[in-house]
Amino acid sequence: MIHLDLTPEEHRILIEVLSSDISDLGMEISNTDSQDYREALKDRRQTLAKVLHALEPEGNA
Repeated sequence: MIHLDLTPEEHRILIEVLSSDISDLGMEISNTDSQDYREALKDRRQTLAKVLHALEPEGNA
């Protein structure tokens, strides 16, 4: 397990970046023809969503 000490601004930006990347992956998944690549992108999206969930305050989860 990795522990990060982030300022509130760093925390906010990291959440924004993860949210944006997750959204972009949805478009990329739907536009790719390669089944293997599509599955790899889905795995990446799932991992990023898990990290995002861990960063969100409990009241927003």
